[in-house]
Amino acid sequence: MSQPESTPPDRPTEQSAEHSAEAGAGHPHTATLKRLERSSGRLAANAIARMDETLPWYRAMPPENRSWIGLVAQAGIAAFTEWFRQPDAPQAISTDVFGTAPRELTRAITLRQTVEMVRTTIEVMETAIDEVAAPGDESVLREALLVYAREIAFATAQVYAQAAEARGAWDARLESLVVNAVLSGEADEGAVSRAAALGWNSPEHVCVILGTAPDGDSELTVEAIRRASRGAKVQVLTGVLGNRLVVIAGGSDNPLHVAKALIGPYAAGPVVAGPVVADLLAATRSAQAAAAGLKACAAWQDAPRPVLADDLLPERAMAGDPAARDQLVEEIYRPLEEAGSALLETLSVYLEQASSLEGAARMLFVHPNTVRYRLRRVTDVTGWSPSDVRSAFTLRIALILGRLADAEAQL
Repeated sequence: MSQPESTPPDRPTEQSAEHSAEAGAGHPHTATLKRLERSSGRLAANAIARMDETLPWYRAMPPENRSWIGLVAQAGIAAFTEWFRQPDAPQAISTDVFGTAPRELTRAITLRQTVEMVRTTIEVMETAIDEVAAPGDESVLREALLVYAREIAFATAQVYAQAAEARGAWDARLESLVVNAVLSGEADEGAVSRAAALGWNSPEHVCVILGTAPDGDSELTVEAIRRASRGAKVQVLTGVLGNRLVVIAGGSDNPLHVAKALIGPYAAGPVVAGPVVADLLAATRSAQAAAAGLKACAAWQDAPRPVLADDLLPERAMAGDPAARDQLVEEIYRPLEEAGSALLETLSVYLEQASSLEGAARMLFVHPNTVRYRLRRVTDVTGWSPSDVRSAFTLRIALILGRLADAEAQL
């Protein structure tokens, strides 16, 4: 709401009271105006009582918020009285009515609840028209209340629209800070706290998806990602950083599935999904893998779109990504080494023999079925199948890097 206030509005001074009396003296409906002024306190009390009786959300609110709502109701009736006194004068209804409450109240009370509050107050005033209006002024007062109700409805919409715009701009800046912290490797508890303020409820599975941002309004791109995320039932923190569209997705342990669901807003070109990590603090690792994959994607022209960063391990390693090199050695070469020299030897010979079972069997002096069995063991140990061309390439790079690591360790 407009400006925060810590105390109720000041009581009218004697000077302002005299001014009101002078203004009312020449009013065509002076008697009704005086009755309205005398009844304003009672009408406000009746409106509060009606809210307490008919609006469950009002009864459940903390006393402080209920008191502020009471002030808004009083201000609304007072503003109507002033408006009835000078119907042709420009009236800042939103300031008169909603300026009595702190800005934080727009977060505590939804637009729907505010509409219910205004409707209840107007209904109470309508029921009192015959009592408040001087004889013959009933229709005039009723007509004035209808016009005022329309104006207060517009004012309500304006207040919430302004609050939403301000909150949206602030949230966008906050979200950009979180996304940038994750991408730059500076995510800390502060970033987690800012994410929580944006509604991020710490999902167990998190991944980062990177691609090229489309030309045009970045806000429209971000909103398109949000719509897609609702359909995919995942949480997102997103932003456009330079020419990159960054999405931090939470709530799914299948990054490829998430990337496919969110790929629509990305511009043409590769889209890379980093590996799943436990939480937002660990998302930096996923972001770095995705960034390295995006850089290395040019080396794999037939890469699917989207593609997993882990599927680009050989290209990333050759592009100088130390994390990819370490991952290939630790997840492929070392397990094969620990499984016994026969697997390493068989795999190496098989790859050197252009993936020929018979050729490898001849070189190893074993039956082709033995080679076949050992290659199945390679698949079981590493998760990569030597018979698949792409997997064979990855395995070959892992063997090279593993041997280089062993040679360096011996120096």
